[in-house]
Amino acid sequence: MDRIERLERLEGRERVPSGASAVSRHRTRIDMPRAPRRTLLPQYDPEAFGRLSERIARFLGTWRFIAWMTGIVIVWIVWNVAAPEELRFDEYPFIFLTLALSLQASYAAPLILLAQNRQADRDRVTHEQDRKQNERSIADTEYLTREIAALRMGLGEVATRDWIRSELEVLTRTLEGTLEEQHAVFPSGDGNRSDEHDR
Repeated sequence: MDRIERLERLEGRERVPSGASAVSRHRTRIDMPRAPRRTLLPQYDPEAFGRLSERIARFLGTWRFIAWMTGIVIVWIVWNVAAPEELRFDEYPFIFLTLALSLQASYAAPLILLAQNRQADRDRVTHEQDRKQNERSIADTEYLTREIAALRMGLGEVATRDWIRSELEVLTRTLEGTLEEQHAVFPSGDGNRSDEHDR
């Protein structure tokens, strides 16, 4: 019995006490994704549709499309003017051609706008990533600047080779000066003389 209760809890059902109705209630669980709902509307992949619209918009913006479009219009007009009467399908005001071109333009404009919106979304994501990268670079540069300033301050207190060399030169001159004074006070023979004869 205990095992059945555990299974029902795992399934998300709550066991109704024996005195109540025998129907179990189904609880919604927020730790599991919902099952997709079935709809009568056709479903499509927005990414695939967006990629298709970008391909069409790219094709509409090429010289190849303009050449094809110009060729089709010229053939259409020449056929409907020069062909025998029974083979013509669009007489002189070319209403069907106007309708076809209007239909093509009415589909081309939204497809181009959709492609531009997708490109604007990509640009916005790229700019956001660039902005975050610039912020990180600025923070790294400020950190390195502070570290270099701390190193310079630390090096100001460290004895460098040039400073030690200059101090040794000063000490050497000072020693040479005291030795010269000592030689001046004690001439060369007198300085090493023993004081035995003073006794």
